[in-house]
Amino acid sequence: MIARLKGRVDRLGEEHAIIDVGGVGYLVFCSGRTLQQLGQVGDAAALEIETHVREDHIHLYGFAELAERDLFLVLQTVQGVGAKVALAILSALTVTDVQNAISSGDVALLTRAQGVGKRLAQRLTSELKEKMGGIAPAADGAVLTAPAGPVGAAADAVSALVNLGYRKAEAEVAVRRAKAAVGEDADVSALITAGLKALAT
Repeated sequence: MIARLKGRVDRLGEEHAIIDVGGVGYLVFCSGRTLQQLGQVGDAAALEIETHVREDHIHLYGFAELAERDLFLVLQTVQGVGAKVALAILSALTVTDVQNAISSGDVALLTRAQGVGKRLAQRLTSELKEKMGGIAPAADGAVLTAPAGPVGAAADAVSALVNLGYRKAEAEVAVRRAKAAVGEDADVSALITAGLKALAT
C-alpha cells in the first residue's frame, strides 16, 4: 500500500496531480488546498497518501499534511460522505475550520463545501465530535482535540479494511464485531485482525 510519494509535479488538473517518482507518473486526487501548495509543474513535491483499492480501480488521494489526511479518513466515517465529498470539504475549509464548525455546531460553515447540504452538515456536527481523535496537528498549529481512544482506532481499522478491498459498510460491521470480541480498548492492529476474522465467517 502506498503511504507517501516524493518526486516532482508532472501535471496539474482541477482535482488531481500527476507526481513523477523516478520516471513513473502517479495520478493523485487532492483537495484544492493541497493542489495550491504543490506549486508549479517541475517543482519538488511530497504527499501523504491514502490508497483506496476497489475491484475496478486503485485510487490514490494525496495530502500536503498529516492532519488533512487524518481528517479525510474521519470524515468518511459519517454516512453519506465518500472520498469525493471529503475532498470537497477539505477544498472549501481548512482543518481548523472543520474543527471549529464541529465544535460549535456551525452547520452553515460546513455547507460551503460542494455536495454538503444542511442535513449532511448536521450529521457531521453531531457525529464527528466523538470521532476526531488521533488527528495530527494542523500546519497552522491548531490541533483537533477530541479525545483519542477506541473510536479513533476503530475508524483507522475500518479504513485499513477498505484499503484491502472491502466495502465500507462491510468493514464497519466487521470492526463493530471485532470490538465486541476483543474489547473497547483494543488497538488498531487487534481490531484489523479480529475484523478480518469476522469477514471470513
